[in-house]
Amino acid sequence: MSETAPVGRFASVLTRPESGPRRSEVGPIELFFDLVYVFAIIQISHTLLADPTWSGAAQVGVLYLAVWWAWNYTAWAMNWLDPRNGWVRLFNAVLMLAGLGMALALPHAFDEDGLLFAGCFVFAQLLRPLFMMYAARGKQLGRNYLHLFTWSAVAGVLWIVGALAPEDARLWVWLLALAIDYLAPRADFRVPGLGSAPMSTWPVDAEHLAERNRLVFIIALGESILIMGFTLSELDVISTSAVVVTILGFVGLLVQWWNYFAIAGPEVADHSGERGETRVLRSAFAYAHSVMVAGAIVVAVSIELRTTHDHLDGPMVLTTVGGPLLYLVGNVLYLRSRTGQVARSRYIAGGLLVLVGVLTYAARDELEPFALGLSTVLVMVGLAVYTQRMSSRPASAPR
Repeated sequence: MSETAPVGRFASVLTRPESGPRRSEVGPIELFFDLVYVFAIIQISHTLLADPTWSGAAQVGVLYLAVWWAWNYTAWAMNWLDPRNGWVRLFNAVLMLAGLGMALALPHAFDEDGLLFAGCFVFAQLLRPLFMMYAARGKQLGRNYLHLFTWSAVAGVLWIVGALAPEDARLWVWLLALAIDYLAPRADFRVPGLGSAPMSTWPVDAEHLAERNRLVFIIALGESILIMGFTLSELDVISTSAVVVTILGFVGLLVQWWNYFAIAGPEVADHSGERGETRVLRSAFAYAHSVMVAGAIVVAVSIELRTTHDHLDGPMVLTTVGGPLLYLVGNVLYLRSRTGQVARSRYIAGGLLVLVGVLTYAARDELEPFALGLSTVLVMVGLAVYTQRMSSRPASAPR
């Protein structure tokens, strides 16, 4: 008893208080941790810009989903860990180094840096549950993380195998590894001989997760502003058309932010109690936000393409329309999981964006990039105006 008691007391210090104002606190170490993902998001967008083809997009998609999952699992772990504890801060610092390694390897992850990317990812995916098993030992949460560790270990083998495989096979092996990582929560982390760890046994604080996801969405939008600034500053002559494209890009980012926060802020506060099941939060934050953040990244890519190119082409049309469209898909999933709303306005806006994309691509030889940017911004402005009006109505009102 004398040997185990000190360990138990030390472990309890690692976790947050179960109630009180500090339960939902987003600590400075969490904000510091997110800085690595500013760099990672920039690397993702630059990697897509370097190869805006279907194969390039598929590769970037795999890398992005791995980066997102590493961030997502850390955000969930910090839902239970005390951000003021020194060991927790060191734990985050080590995960930051792993994230930095992933970000550095991103541009050549499907070439010579595959093992660096996969190794850093697997290291983080295994260290995190091990730390949580210790921090929550003797509790259901600690047993849950044993299940998560098992799933991450199986996926980790495939990540390493993929990194060592020929480059043409790497994409398929990593896709299989991603499927295991992403399906684990959907399968309740079921492990033969151990049983399952259903989402109802993960006691999550909804407001903390909501705040972390709001912040990472802002980071993704901020990356677009960085790209706009760097792109303009690198031009030999800042032309009128480049300035107009930049202004349109800024307006597009503003309305994307507006559409998100007109509902995301009040909705979480209003419904986290009555619909706060962990399963619902998993869909809203782990899955839906991954699509919305991806949309913000693609918007950044489209802004640079429209700023540096004078003529419309396929990649420009796809990214300009696809960025807002991805955001809307994620937003629909978010609203459906958190409020049960159908969000018809998002479907209408999405349909209009598809129409804009088809018509613009068909007339790409006659139209300027300005016309494409203006059309997509007008669709999103209309949605922002409608969303703002609807946000003042009761939550049950149709949208």
